[in-house]
Amino acid sequence: VMTTADESGRIQDFLASGLAHEQARRLWELPQGMSFFEALSRTREPMRVDDFHDHLRALGLPELRLPVPDGTVESFLAAPVRHRDESSGYIFLSDKKEGGVFTREDEETLVMFASQAALVIANARRYRDEQRARADLETLIDTSPVGVVVFDARTGVPASMNREAVRIMQGLLAPEQRPEQLLEVLTVRRADGQEISLETLSVAQALSAGETVRAEEVVLQIPGGRQLTVLINATPITGQEGVVESYVTTLQDMTPLGELERLRAEFLAMVSHELRIPMAAVKGAAVTVLGDSSEMVAAEMIPFFRIINQQADHMTGLIRDLLDVAHIQTGTLLVDPGPTILADLVDEARSAFLSGGDRHPLQIDLAPDLPPVMADRRRVVQVLGNLLGNAARHSPESAAIRVTAERQGVHLEVSVVDQGRGVSPERLPHLFRKFPRLEGRDSTSEAGSGLGLAICKGILEAHGGRIWAESDGVGRGARFTFTLPMAEEAEQAPPPDPTRPAKRRRGQEGTRILVVDDDPQTLRNLGEDLRRAGYAPIVTGDPDEVAALMEKHDPQLVLLDLVLPGVDGIELMRSLGDSSDVPVIFLSAYGQDEVIARAFDAGAADYMVKPFSPTELVARIRAALRKRLAAGPAEPKEPFVLGNLTLDYAGRRLTLAGRPVRLTNIEYRLLAELSVQAGRVLPYEHLLQRVWGPGHTADLRPLRAAVKNLRRKLGDRASRPTYIFNEARVGYRLANKPTATGRMAPPQGP
Repeated sequence: VMTTADESGRIQDFLASGLAHEQARRLWELPQGMSFFEALSRTREPMRVDDFHDHLRALGLPELRLPVPDGTVESFLAAPVRHRDESSGYIFLSDKKEGGVFTREDEETLVMFASQAALVIANARRYRDEQRARADLETLIDTSPVGVVVFDARTGVPASMNREAVRIMQGLLAPEQRPEQLLEVLTVRRADGQEISLETLSVAQALSAGETVRAEEVVLQIPGGRQLTVLINATPITGQEGVVESYVTTLQDMTPLGELERLRAEFLAMVSHELRIPMAAVKGAAVTVLGDSSEMVAAEMIPFFRIINQQADHMTGLIRDLLDVAHIQTGTLLVDPGPTILADLVDEARSAFLSGGDRHPLQIDLAPDLPPVMADRRRVVQVLGNLLGNAARHSPESAAIRVTAERQGVHLEVSVVDQGRGVSPERLPHLFRKFPRLEGRDSTSEAGSGLGLAICKGILEAHGGRIWAESDGVGRGARFTFTLPMAEEAEQAPPPDPTRPAKRRRGQEGTRILVVDDDPQTLRNLGEDLRRAGYAPIVTGDPDEVAALMEKHDPQLVLLDLVLPGVDGIELMRSLGDSSDVPVIFLSAYGQDEVIARAFDAGAADYMVKPFSPTELVARIRAALRKRLAAGPAEPKEPFVLGNLTLDYAGRRLTLAGRPVRLTNIEYRLLAELSVQAGRVLPYEHLLQRVWGPGHTADLRPLRAAVKNLRRKLGDRASRPTYIFNEARVGYRLANKPTATGRMAPPQGP
């Protein structure tokens, strides 16, 4: 038997001689056959033994029943096939034809034969590797985006030409003309203005100088006026006697770069044009007010100030669009996707669209029970706003604009459909270009910067989605469709638990925050700011409603005005009683040190002096919620018992019906967190922050994987759970402890 091995030492090929075909097949297919030959091949020295099976036992190898007449082998001889200290196989011999044992001379003969075999194998492999490398190099050159031409320096005839070089030449070729014929009439105009005509100077003469050219931009011309600009590199290849034998030339078509430069010039012209108009309006309004300020009354000045304000907003929007395009081009556009209800995004975009004074009727047609999407709220609302604005600009004022959404695989597909001027088929592929054309602006163009659709494309691609446009032609409307990935719903929502009342309402998907303030405008502004940040606000201006709202909604944080009608805010906070673990942030116009100190002494989590920015408010809310999560309830000293499940906190052990269940550290911490607050729904963000730590609240996949593993170890099913329940789009809860009667205890809170 002869085997060959690959670079890792594993047997690659197998050849048998002196065995019938069926015997050789059975030998190769023995259950231990592969490991048997690999074990014998580990030695670097020849092997000669008189009793093969005794030798196997001495090596600690299992008995091997070989497919020979009596299943045994007596005399055995083997030698490694090695070349330059590298093993390439092994040769195994057994049972000399004339009988008897193998001799020293037999061993030397086999070693010599193995050495010759190693040389043959090495040469064959080297030839194979060279052929493979040559094929790889030829494939690489042929598929390169740069044209490559190799000339024979003596004759000037192209020895080889890759696909890109042929494509470049075809731009200059006349019908039925070959690339070789082009060399007879081609004129090369170099960067210094020198022209080389191949009609008067042959290619062989031009190459004989052996000049090396590095990244020179030249123009290739033929009679009739056709020309092409290319970036050329040329390198002579000399033979042993220093004579140039061949010439390697690379060509890069500069046409796409020229088009890009033209588009950039158009883009700069567009930006200048868009800035010049509002600047002229601002300048005119300012000159009018300054020139006639002594004679104008305030009422007459207001329209001019309004012009300045509006045009400043217009320029701010243009600058914002330019920055977005710059971030998209450099790949630095930041998005922060999280599970979001699509209907909320559409509603926010609709409100902004209508508040801008647009009169187009909107038809919102969203499929029922759409799952959440992974979206950066602000950015996707920006996309919807751009698409609605684009549809409105290109539609009659009375024409309706329709927004639809439906599930498509693992994405939600959202469409904005208008009945406007439509888009011609040849313009459809260019709608989302970063540098729009100035000339011929039709239904594809936009008022303002003209960058809206390019920005939409960049935002959606950063989310892992895409956008495209469809139109039946000019005058027949257009449909812009984009996709967003769905937030992973790894588990099916379980059936309702009879021990828990169904009181979850729309708007409670996020963290609930109670806002108490007697100023209606402040309540409205705070509600909008909180919703925009992804929270679920519950607002009231009546202090007497606070206790009932706390009981009904169980908020995770309270924003409280310090001075309320008929009651002091600090006293109201103290009256919350059992809800005192809910952090309270005071909002007040009073900034005296004594007042602030009194609020903190009473247990306030934070204190903000009006006015304040929404960004600062949201940051302080996040900090207060993190502190609350970090503190969390302490683990009880007594074990947690739920039916057959017992969790021993002291020993960090779990048993199920008396049988120990092994848990990873993450699984134990997750189960402990759920058990300490059994019966209460713990939001996804709470569990991620408590178990995985701060900064792990965006990706739900680790949490869902841990819950899945826990359920498997507990014998729990997601469709009919016994222990771990999933509240869709909210979080998880552990079933309540059974009472002495064996029934499930009532739920603890919502």
